[in-house]
Amino acid sequence: MQIKLSTQPAPSAWGEKAILSATESGMTIHLQEPSLQTIQKAARKIKNQGILDVSIVGEGWDLEHCWAFHQGFNSVKQAGSVQYPDLGQEQAEFEARVECSIFTRTLINLPSDQLTPLELVKKAQDFLTEQAVKKGLKNAISAEVIAGEALKEKGFHGIWTVGKGSENPPAFLHLDFNPTGKDDEPVLACLVGKGITFDTGGYSLKPSDSMSTMRTDMGGAALLTGSLGFAIARGLKKRVKLFLCCAENMVSHNAFKLGDIITYRNGVTAEVLNTDAEGRLVLADGLIEADKQNAQFILDVATLTGAAKVAVGNDYHSVLSMDEQLVDALFQSAKAENEPFWRLPFEAFHRSQISSSFADIANIGSVPVGAGASTACAFLSYFVENYQQNWLHIDASATFRKSASDLWAAGATGIGMRTIANLLLSK
Repeated sequence: MQIKLSTQPAPSAWGEKAILSATESGMTIHLQEPSLQTIQKAARKIKNQGILDVSIVGEGWDLEHCWAFHQGFNSVKQAGSVQYPDLGQEQAEFEARVECSIFTRTLINLPSDQLTPLELVKKAQDFLTEQAVKKGLKNAISAEVIAGEALKEKGFHGIWTVGKGSENPPAFLHLDFNPTGKDDEPVLACLVGKGITFDTGGYSLKPSDSMSTMRTDMGGAALLTGSLGFAIARGLKKRVKLFLCCAENMVSHNAFKLGDIITYRNGVTAEVLNTDAEGRLVLADGLIEADKQNAQFILDVATLTGAAKVAVGNDYHSVLSMDEQLVDALFQSAKAENEPFWRLPFEAFHRSQISSSFADIANIGSVPVGAGASTACAFLSYFVENYQQNWLHIDASATFRKSASDLWAAGATGIGMRTIANLLLSK
């Protein structure tokens, strides 16, 4: 089926403001503002009609129009195929977007029996190594994996505590992308990702409907891996470190319990008042490690709270930070890449709203009506020494859709990959 673009309205027979019409020669997308959303919606409609093999033809198909069609046409089962036009100088950019986006979306969609913490770490390392090799940077990637009992021995008590209840051991990845090869090369950014490959909620057990998509609770780790890979594909020349904090949050005789107290390597003690607030417990270890690197900035990404999703739905990623310049840089990157982010509040007073009678802090808010996304960020701030500067937290609400919309198929979206890559390249 041939698909072409038109700036003219659809014939009246197709309905008022129709975005699609058809003839014997193929289908036409009738552009309306915003045009990229029109194309993405049309691609969803075409796919939903069972038209699986299409060819993009005619005038007007530039990089962004082709990308919008890909976003809408792509779906979990990867059924069908699209023949895109040759985009000339922009062809490499388009192919890199497709490859890194499909990696990110596929990883998030994988069931947890296939994607254990160690398997997540392996796939991330392999993917980034592959991207570096493609750019002629064969030796730019080095990595250390700490897993199982070694986490406890080396003081990664958050990841160990959350993951010890599972038969699949927890794992921590410290990956160094250093294209210069110099040991003393300064670090541009440290990226810290939540990699909970399945989240039952632990003893604070989730209801079945809420648990059904919890194989996707590693969305932050996947998004950061895809973003770094895409930045490498775009020509990243600066040193970046990636820290993935991976575990399964399961119920067993070994699982952590309410009232347990975790003592972190930086001396902070945290009382567990809800085992379903486990993401912040594992991220703390990654942030402690990232804070040692003297990076220009730290960025963590996590599918962290239901509160953020209530605030912005599946349509935006939430941004929390006290560093105005870093927030501005992130939003400039988001605007350049046409991706949706929304800022939520994080202030000093939020740090006092996670008090504990038995430890320095608790892993949930201590006020009757609290801002859940903000207090989660406040918890993380205790593991970044200078949390007011050069640290930005993304509560990744837009990584996954439980059901389809007029823009997206059900499943992972890949939203944010381009923005984070842009931020790395613009600093």
